[in-house]
Formats: sequence, structure tokens, C-alpha cells
Amino acid sequence: MESSQATTAKPPPLDLSHHYSTITKLRQPSDLKKFYKFFQIPGIGNLAGGLPNPSFFPYDTLEAQAAKPERWTPTPNEPPSPDAVADTMAAATISSAPNGGSRYTDKSSGPSPESEKKSWGLNLFGSQKKSPRDDDDHNNPKSANHISIPKVRPDADLSKRIDLATALQYGTAEGYPPLLSFIRHFTRNHLHPDVPYAGGPEVVLSCGSTDGMAKTLELLTDPWNPATDAIASRPHLLVEKFLYPNVLAQSRPRGIGIVPVEIDDEGMLVDGPGGLAAVLASWDDRRGRRPHLMYTVTMGHNPTSGVLSVKRRREIYALCQKYDIIIIEDDPYWFLQYPSAETEEAVSRGQTVPVEKHQSEKDSSYTPTKSSGYPFLDSLVPSYLSMDVDGRVVRLDTFSKTIAPGCRLGWVTAQPEFIERIVRIAETSTQQPSGFVQAMVSELLLGSQPPSITASFASLPSKKEQLAFEGWDTSGWVRWLEGLRGTYERRMSRMARILDDGAHLLQLKQPVRSKPTGQDDTRGDKTDDDWRVVTKTQLYDFAWPRGGMFVWLRIRFPSHPLWMARGAPGGSLPRVDGLALGTALLAFCTHRPHLVLPAPGAMFAADEVVLARDAWAYYRLCFAAESEENVDAASRRFVDALHAFWRIKDVERIEELVEEFRSAGVEGGLAVEGMGNLAGADYAC
Repeated sequence: MESSQATTAKPPPLDLSHHYSTITKLRQPSDLKKFYKFFQIPGIGNLAGGLPNPSFFPYDTLEAQAAKPERWTPTPNEPPSPDAVADTMAAATISSAPNGGSRYTDKSSGPSPESEKKSWGLNLFGSQKKSPRDDDDHNNPKSANHISIPKVRPDADLSKRIDLATALQYGTAEGYPPLLSFIRHFTRNHLHPDVPYAGGPEVVLSCGSTDGMAKTLELLTDPWNPATDAIASRPHLLVEKFLYPNVLAQSRPRGIGIVPVEIDDEGMLVDGPGGLAAVLASWDDRRGRRPHLMYTVTMGHNPTSGVLSVKRRREIYALCQKYDIIIIEDDPYWFLQYPSAETEEAVSRGQTVPVEKHQSEKDSSYTPTKSSGYPFLDSLVPSYLSMDVDGRVVRLDTFSKTIAPGCRLGWVTAQPEFIERIVRIAETSTQQPSGFVQAMVSELLLGSQPPSITASFASLPSKKEQLAFEGWDTSGWVRWLEGLRGTYERRMSRMARILDDGAHLLQLKQPVRSKPTGQDDTRGDKTDDDWRVVTKTQLYDFAWPRGGMFVWLRIRFPSHPLWMARGAPGGSLPRVDGLALGTALLAFCTHRPHLVLPAPGAMFAADEVVLARDAWAYYRLCFAAESEENVDAASRRFVDALHAFWRIKDVERIEELVEEFRSAGVEGGLAVEGMGNLAGADYAC
């Protein structure tokens, strides 16, 4: 099969080795790799390697019940009409099926009967499997398939075999050969089918995005010590002003300075105060080196859920070219883009949806230069790799959101020279990811490939040619991703509607008497005409998520009746400011009857300036962590907690809540039975 990354008329990626850290420049490939090509010679007597014999492995098989790709129902790739949304909202119900069923009655949306017929026959995440016609489970999307990995498969080709003898043995740092080949094919032919440099990108497996980030920092930064190193040599990292906090924990111990960039609902800003252009143009060399790295989550940003448009990406990429910046694109949520969000938001709020918005919420300025082969993938906003003419993008992918976080499995995509250097780092650190995990994921993705495909793969004479094999069937894997997107999109929509419904607090003021008691009105009646004034206070605002797993709320604390009130005499608060109210609200939410835990915006602040300025005003709500039946209930309890919190008029009560949170009381925190977790597990990417 011809590679989608054809070299015709494409320039080679730039030599960016001047960005390498000192240790990267010194690191040599592992000498042990030279022997691996000999290990794979059929029938070789291996007296060279210090490998335990597989017969001593205590596991004879690995087995599991695994979901079919069709378990979850997809949502349409294009936004619905406003009328369809209004009709659905008027008669909104949740299907008894765990996937929530289809949302819109427009039969032109969603999978065609032909594609459904094809996808129902998929075995696991590969191709069609012949099953007995009387097997009811075969056509039941909620049923599971059994997968089994034996200790030894009798295939002499180590690049084809999925068995415990190879998966649990020492291997090369690039990753388990069958899985690496599949991921490389999916990445180069479907996920990023036309990267604009000659030869296209390469991939290496990682132990998840956190591991990929750690290796990228090792690749491109030298540790900086303020006690011994000149300030001029200090490296800096550009980030969105709110970001996944583990990146700070990885960067700061290396002495890397964090440089926040302003954002809007879409993502990183280019222009204006605090935008990327201003930050780079006004750089003060007394702070250290101008940033040569950028870390960004561009699709379903954590925590804000923005999706960066192609237009904005091009503007940012141009600035990175101008200032020679490497882009580290961490995209665990790339497949969770919600085409319905803008239309549904407008309908939910009684706003008009402009025709041009309805026609394409994705990005009207973007058309894929080369199809991925799947309408779902073509409908998504693309990666920075789609415009990476220089080879300056390092992309981090993970199975944490597509299979499970505990897999600790992902991959890094970048120009070949970067990948070769990351492999050298892996050779002396993690080596390849867990063999147990790689074996199970390999069998899940590859175990049901048609015999013609596996025969073509096995016929290739060298490991290099097998790695470059591009005949894998990825349709089941894409169908699984479509279904996951559909399930999360429905959850997002339900939470956002509940939040819209509860965004305002209505209060009745004290009675107002229109006339003195007993006075006749103009009609000659005697009346005691009391009436009340209803006030409407907006408690928060938010944009419906365009992607990801989170709703990012800005709480309007200045409208709270105790805003900037003086603290109680002898109390711990001089004034009830935004930080105090934000802390008190977090503790208050965990009390009965509310029992709900949001994630405070303070934990996502890029630095102390962002924290002090406005991080206290934000909360992140995760619609992924809770069970299906609890998403709505926990969302309503959060709204109820906000309404109740606004009725607090006692400064001492706020002080109690703040002290409770600071002393880690919070009625046991997450240990409280029935607590609704809207914070989202460990806050991770």
C-alpha cells in the first residue's frame, strides 16, 4: 500500500538539533539494539542475551471480556438544526440503554444503514468475524467478546506474534512490534494523513502522556539551578494561563520558568495584552532565555474545554516559526469534539443561531488536504501536525481516555530525528511500556485482523518493512472512538442544560406598600395593596464545552451579599474577598445535602499572578467521572449548593467554612458517602 505521507513536493523537516539538551547531544544509541536483529532469526540458538526462558513465566494465558466497538452510540459529525435541538429538548428523555441512544430524529445524521451493518459485524476493534447466525450476542452491541493471549503462538515471526512469550520478554524501547506497527499506521494514514514534510512523522510508544512530556523535557531542556547557573541560561516554557497542573510539577524542579499566555473560550490568544505576540515581542532577557518551548492542549483544553480553530493555529504556528519555538501538543481529548455545542447553547439560552454558524461549527476555513478515510476523523479540527512544515511539533497521545488511565500507555509523534532521540532516552529509563498492557491492547486492536492482512504483514522480509506496513484495518477502532464521543457529548449537553437552568437566583424582596392603609384608590376601593420585588442575580457564566470532559465556570462572586465585607472582630479574615468566597464555596459544596466536589480554578493557575488575579473565580466540573445516573443529580446538587451559598449573610459562617477547608476537615472530603465527584478523579490529562 502506498504511504499517505508521500514525499512528492514536500520539503524535509528542519534540523532543530540546536534545541537539544546537553545530555541529549551526548547520549548514544544502546549497543544492545545491535543484537536484537539476530534474536529474530528463526531457529537461532540465543546464548547472547540475558533473557529468562518464557517457560518460567508464571502466566499461561491472559484473558478478558472486551467491549465491542458498537457499545456506544455515535452523535452526528455535523451540528443539528436549531429546530431539531428545540424539539429534542422539549421531549428530552434518556434511553434505558447505557449509551443514551440517539439524540436527533433527523435520519440523515449519524451512521448510514450500510455502515451500521458493517460495524455490527466487527469483532473487537478489527474486521469482520464469522460467527454462528444463531449467536444472539453477535448482534448485541452491549455484549462483550472474549479475548485470550496464549503463552506461545507458533508463529516464528516475532513482529506478528501476540503472545506472552514475546510481550513479557525484554524488547526494544520503541514498543511491542505489532502494536507499534498498528499505531504508526493509524497515526500516519488516518489521524495525520498529510503532514507537510517529506517522509512524514515517526512514532514511539510511551507510558502515557506524562511520560511523553517527561521525555520531551529531557530531550529539549537542560536543568537550571539558581544557585550555580547564570540567569541568561534559564529555559522557559510557554503555557496557557490555566493548564493541567502536572506539567508545572514536571517543569519547575528542572528550573524551567513558566510563562503564562492569555486565553479566551477558544484557547491561547495571539494578539492583545498578554497574548502570545506581546509576550514574545516584549521579552526581557533579564528573566533568562526567551521561551523556546510551548506546552498546549488545543482540543478540549484542560480545564477550559476550548477547541483551537485552524485559523488561530496557523497564527500561533507562524509566531513559533518566527521565534524558533518547539510546540508540545498534548491532546488526550482530540476525539472529543462536540459539533452540537454551539447550536445547543444558543437554543438553550433562547439565542439566535446564525446560519453560517449552523452550517459548520468545526471551522469553515478548513478542508482536509487528504481524507483520513473516515468521515468522523475528517470532521475533527486537526492537529498542529497538519501545518507542521518545519517539523517543530511534538505531539503526545494517550490511551488514558480511549481505553483506561491505568494502562499507562500512549505514543509520541514527531519528526524522525526527534523520535530517534526519544528512543535513546527510553532505552536508559522506562524502556518499553508494560508487556501485560501492550499485549492486551494489541489483542484488542489487532486480534481479529482478516487472514489476508496478517498474511501480507507476515510476508514482509524485514522488521523495518513490517513497521512500515500500512494495511491494518482500523475501522473498529474508529467506530469505538465515535461511540465514546457520542456518549460524552450527551453527558456534556445534559450537564450544560442543568447549569443554564440554574444560572440565576430569583429572590423576593420585602413587601412594598403602594398606598397608606385604608386610602381609597381611583376606583373608590379600599385596599392594602402589598406587592414584592423579584430580583434576578446571575451566579455564574460559562461557554458550552466545544470538546473535552469539562465545564469551566466563572462564578460571579462580586454579586454575593458578603462580597468584600469586613471580617468578624478577632476573626481570620480581614475581608471576604474572592479567594475567601471561593474557598468557602468549595467546602460548602461538600456538606449535606449537596455532597458534590468541583475542582477549584486555583489548582490550574499557571503562576502566582494568575492565582491572585482571578483563578479563585473559576471552577471545573467534570461530566466524565460520575456514573451515568449520577451526572444529572450531581449537577443539580451543585446548582442547589450555589443558590444556598448566596443566601449566607453571616461573615462568621464564611470564616468557618474557610477554616474548615484549610484544616482539611470538609466533613471527610471524598470519603463522605454519596459524594458526587465533579472534580474529575486525579485532575489528570
